[in-house]
Amino acid sequence: MKSRPQRLSAWVKDLTPISVGVLALGAGAIAVAIPGSIVFVVAQGLTPFESIVSSTTSPFQASLMYIAIALGAVAAAGGYSLYRRMPTKAARESMLAGAALGVQAVVFGTLFLWFSSGDLFPIFIRQFFSFDVLGEFMGTFLNAARNTVFLAFFAQLIGMILGAVLALMALSDRVVVRAPARLYINFIRGTPLLVQLSVGYLGIVLGLGLDVSVYRAGIIILGLNAGAYTAEIFRAGIQSIDRGQLEAARSLGMSYLQAMRYVVMPQAIRRVIPPLTNEFVILIKDTSLIVILGFTFGDRELLAWASDSYAESFNATPFIASVFGYLAITLPLIRLVTALERKLRSGLVGIGA
Repeated sequence: MKSRPQRLSAWVKDLTPISVGVLALGAGAIAVAIPGSIVFVVAQGLTPFESIVSSTTSPFQASLMYIAIALGAVAAAGGYSLYRRMPTKAARESMLAGAALGVQAVVFGTLFLWFSSGDLFPIFIRQFFSFDVLGEFMGTFLNAARNTVFLAFFAQLIGMILGAVLALMALSDRVVVRAPARLYINFIRGTPLLVQLSVGYLGIVLGLGLDVSVYRAGIIILGLNAGAYTAEIFRAGIQSIDRGQLEAARSLGMSYLQAMRYVVMPQAIRRVIPPLTNEFVILIKDTSLIVILGFTFGDRELLAWASDSYAESFNATPFIASVFGYLAITLPLIRLVTALERKLRSGLVGIGA
């Protein structure tokens, strides 16, 4: 199997001058429209917000958009009209890619020019991009990000332990063992997490007068929720292992639990690592729902931090900061999931890996 550099070299050799030109035009159009605009705005200054309004409504910014629209229109027209005449698949694909990038540049540039010329544009910038507002709140931002990761991590830990037990129960041949696990899994998966949080904290913790903080209650409820989904992930992973291996282990004198522990589960865990990582990403986003319960100052996660900051400043920029906080946490994990799935498909992660 060819390596990525080898595949790239072969792809480049199959291109034609026209396909390279169309691809360059499309890429240049989108680069002028988005990265070019960002560089220009940042160079002009991000604070106060009037500086952003001034730079984004300046003639130079408008000229960037017009250039991007013109380049994009040429790439789109040339790519879609000429791609059938290309002699190789790589040349046709590059023509279509250049055309698609060109269309995106035209759409973005047109919408930007339309929106930035309206009366609501300065208000929009003031409401969402007043970065000077963040100065007084940034001291607690990192603490909120840490709390978000901790909430998800410990909830996932509970979910993995509970999920493994539930998966083994759900795979049992005995109805009395299997039924409680299926009942729990279906109940949790069939009810909204928001309802579970409300019942768990407002109904049980506060209703019964239990001495449990919102932070700990959130971890427990998220963990119980994750356990149901993790159980299904483990169940699918266990069932993907050939049943003959379980039977062979039993023929050697192992009990059912020993066969699962020493033979089946080690292989199944390798196969469920990507979906488990994906479940962790989902859990990180689900931590935002705990905001309805009301955190103490030191226990706030990102959304609670943004909500409290908005209440003090009456400006939505903290919500934008929380969005980037979530992205900074989740995007590397999403990339990790993609890499693990690719490695698993290539056969590099398997039995004995």
